[in-house]
Amino acid sequence: MAENCREEIRRRLEGLVSIPSVLGEAEPDAPFGKGPRDVLQKALQYLDEDGFRTVNLDNYAGYAEIGEGSEVIGVVGHLDVVPAKLSDGWTSDPFTLTERDGKLYGRGVSDDKGAVVASMMALRILRDKGVPMHKRVRLIMGTNEESGSKGLAYYVKKEGSVDYGFTPDAEFPLVYGEKGLIGAVYRSKNTKIRDIEGGTVTNIVCKSCMIELDKCSFSRKALEDYFNNNDLPYTMEDIENNGVRITVTGRAAHASTPELGRNAISYLMDALRTAGCQDPFVQFYCDHFGLETDGKTAGVYCEDAYGKLTLNNGVITMKDGVIEGTIDIRYPVTFTSAQVIRKWKDHMEDDNGIIEVKSTVEPLFYPTDSPLVSSLMAAYREATGDKEAQPLVIGGGTYAKEIDNTVAFGCAFPGRDYRIHNVDEWVAMDELVRQTAIYVTALEKLLSI
Repeated sequence: MAENCREEIRRRLEGLVSIPSVLGEAEPDAPFGKGPRDVLQKALQYLDEDGFRTVNLDNYAGYAEIGEGSEVIGVVGHLDVVPAKLSDGWTSDPFTLTERDGKLYGRGVSDDKGAVVASMMALRILRDKGVPMHKRVRLIMGTNEESGSKGLAYYVKKEGSVDYGFTPDAEFPLVYGEKGLIGAVYRSKNTKIRDIEGGTVTNIVCKSCMIELDKCSFSRKALEDYFNNNDLPYTMEDIENNGVRITVTGRAAHASTPELGRNAISYLMDALRTAGCQDPFVQFYCDHFGLETDGKTAGVYCEDAYGKLTLNNGVITMKDGVIEGTIDIRYPVTFTSAQVIRKWKDHMEDDNGIIEVKSTVEPLFYPTDSPLVSSLMAAYREATGDKEAQPLVIGGGTYAKEIDNTVAFGCAFPGRDYRIHNVDEWVAMDELVRQTAIYVTALEKLLSI
């Protein structure tokens, strides 16, 4: 039955992708801006067309429901996206669904609008099959996952958690553990840098960074050699008052896998240090972060049987002579935030700058033999025939941390790079159909618990 949904999947995904649902300025009826509000209303319109009971929770989140009973099964997706511009290097407009060679391109097609549309189809198929519905099944859609998950928090406050749930916003076959999160900032006013700006959001490896400083403060030839030897695109232009403006381009990646990117801030700082720049902030950055993505220079490195700590510097700005940047740490599931911060304590301040923790989220971990995990794994194996893939622990933080009794289940298939949070994000139409079939089987398994 999923195969018959191709055209409707494309139609709905095209409608959702066309709405730039990036975090914007709050308005009275749009807590996260116009885009997130409009995309939620569009998604609820589709579900109204299906005849489901829908609820809009003040444009923070919404849901569609089928079935009866006191227990709730939740499919929890999000409709907001990270920023995207054609000028970033996209082959086509990121907010126009474009098909090339069986792949659909556009911001959100993988993260997470495609999975939400597949989930819509799964609910429709489940109803049309006449599966006994002694539990309620809800497709819950948030609008603020990429910048704080306040939309889902609003849902939980109003409606409570679920009895069994999955969020189709990570990887197949299933994620049973998610690393803990620490958000922090660094600040420095001990600098002769005139201006610096780089990055878009904290959970993306900084792709491009611009700096303005005195052109006599480093060796120009050594800097150019560094960029050329490391194959880093750059521009360098003289500006007024004996200054120079340098822009270096790296490679974006998700903060949960920063080793897959090339952080423009880090490479720029390392290049300036190599070129003899003696600025105190350059020294601070290199002393505390360097080019590493595992936190060793910062003094927070740790690992367990499920993975290693990662550290990402996402955004850097300068205002009124003070440089400020963001830090995104993902730490292993058997540690606590307090343990990691204790390791970090002696490395958080020196004469050139200071680091301050702003937020923490503890890890998520479910036993693989729990009814939730075992049921979803059985559904994946039954629907795909894949008996080899094993459940995962990941560095990404999903909605599973924000609502009880929920794990991440899909939507990415093993071995794929969908360029999430990057240019030319894509998903294959065949995979959206497969996702739909998997979600139908998963819901049937959860209904049978």
